[in-house]
Amino acid sequence: MQSPHRTLSISELEAVLLVAETLNFRRAAEQVHISQPALTRRVQAAEQKLGARLFDRSTHGVALTGAGIELVPIARRILSEFRDSLSDLSEFIAGRSGVVTIWALPSVAAALIPSAVRIFQATHPKVRITIRAASALQVTEAVVSAHADLGISVAPPEDVPSLRFDPLLTEKFVMICSGDDLLAKRKHVDWRVFRERRFVASGPASSIRQVTDQMLAVTGQPAAGQVVADNISLVGALVAEGVGIAAVPQLALRLMDQSRLASVRLQSPTATREIGVLTRKDRSLSAATQGFLSVLRQLPVEGRP
Repeated sequence: MQSPHRTLSISELEAVLLVAETLNFRRAAEQVHISQPALTRRVQAAEQKLGARLFDRSTHGVALTGAGIELVPIARRILSEFRDSLSDLSEFIAGRSGVVTIWALPSVAAALIPSAVRIFQATHPKVRITIRAASALQVTEAVVSAHADLGISVAPPEDVPSLRFDPLLTEKFVMICSGDDLLAKRKHVDWRVFRERRFVASGPASSIRQVTDQMLAVTGQPAAGQVVADNISLVGALVAEGVGIAAVPQLALRLMDQSRLASVRLQSPTATREIGVLTRKDRSLSAATQGFLSVLRQLPVEGRP
């Protein structure tokens, strides 16, 4: 026989194991619904690759050789691991296992993702979900670098053509003030209100700041606030303390202690922020990620297009 030089195939291992269990080539072939000569060829191929006879054949029947006895438990272990691996792969392909990594704006993460995770995990308990709250720039960079499967944020800059942006919802901006402020009794205010009161602004890296700066410029007011905070929860705390008033998107209210705050509709003009899903154009989403995204899109959220 030839010296060993190749790895046995799965079909060859299965053939050897069947013959070892039945000690009969005909019955073994019937179990896998192939001809006896075809099964014999698989066993012979295995013997040639190993450089050893696995079965002694005689008029009295079939018996395992020493090499065959040694191979049987190895073949069983390899086939078991192979089938388990195929089962794991099938679970992943079907979306029942895997990892979904999401980077999102803090307000969106708090307002949308918890409900989506609860609904999704009811039917996908084996899927692990990783969530990171970050700035719009960080979300964009995470998706571009493939550190995130999904980004939930504002539209990326035009100089990032590798990303796809699919709108998810449009949220309106509101004015927030402390609960005991006279403005809290108003049904609506316009942007001129910030001429008269101290303005608490979000940090310059925030996607909120981009909108408020633009709206203040349109209404002829200075863009910079007298007080600037780079955390939206801190903006809410400052306003609740009576330091000033602020303009924030509606979802951001989820990150604030609203018991001490009042929100009033902003108009003239109405300011909005479009939130969408960021994905890479050149990267396929796993079935689990697609499933989570489907749940996210079906959530009843105000401002959905």
